[in-house]
Amino acid sequence: MTRMTARLSVTAAAAAAPLLLLPWVAGTAMAHGAPTDPVSRVYACSPEGGAANRSAACRAAISANGAPFTAWDNLRVAGVAGRDRQVIPDGRLCSGNLPAYRGLDLPRADWPATRLSPGGRLTMTYASTIAHTGTFRLYLTRPGYDPAKPLTWSDLPSRPFAEIKDPQLTNGAYHLRATLPEDRTGRQMLYTIWQNTSTPDTYYSCSDVVFPEKAGAAASTPGTAGAAKAPASPRPARTPAAHPSAAAAASPSARAGTQGAPPADAGDGTPVAEATRADAGPSAPLVAGGAAAVLALVAGAVLVPRLRRR
Repeated sequence: MTRMTARLSVTAAAAAAPLLLLPWVAGTAMAHGAPTDPVSRVYACSPEGGAANRSAACRAAISANGAPFTAWDNLRVAGVAGRDRQVIPDGRLCSGNLPAYRGLDLPRADWPATRLSPGGRLTMTYASTIAHTGTFRLYLTRPGYDPAKPLTWSDLPSRPFAEIKDPQLTNGAYHLRATLPEDRTGRQMLYTIWQNTSTPDTYYSCSDVVFPEKAGAAASTPGTAGAAKAPASPRPARTPAAHPSAAAAASPSARAGTQGAPPADAGDGTPVAEATRADAGPSAPLVAGGAAAVLALVAGAVLVPRLRRR
């Protein structure tokens, strides 16, 4: 009888193991990516966004959303197949018309932003937890864009200023390099579309950026991307993690903030989001939780037969 009870306990524990791991599996499968530098609205306002998460714009977005942007890397729409302007309506570009991200569409001029230089070199860090093939299309709003109004397709040129196909995933991120248009000033929107070819999904993201009123002003403004034409100053090395670290810190736009310090302002009183955190990532806590569940399960399976024998 004792042996049968012990055998049943071990069998039940083994059967329960997949159930305990289901949250981790689901979380990993649903996690894909978003720009962290220049920081996207969804990342800035997520629990990983640091000080930017506490900005007035992010607080308003979370309130409008009714929930925090925990799944910041899952803003995707299936079956678009390049018909972005037909599928995603005006005023819903930042959310991809997904109700779970509706707070990102709020028209306001105080979203956390990243400083850039017109005509400068852009290195976008697009964090991703799962590699996919596909094409990234980068758009920058037209001159005269008004951030206090809902973003519409007419605010964007018909053609992207950069198109990158099948970049390599390195250290948990895609690093997309392009030259920015020369005729932008003030606050603009960097709009990124990632159309997968290995899945039916298309990802959308809004990154608020600020250009100086005059191109020459960027060189004299500490922390702006315009200063990137000089060699980047070295930063302390960070421990490699699931998301970009050293590469993000070295990129021109990543100098918008420093981890652990209050964000600077973008020249118009707007907070600038922090650089990508090396320890950020939605999968790490889930992996840890899944591993802990397995260890606890194994320990229980071993102890139950012993207790029953007594």
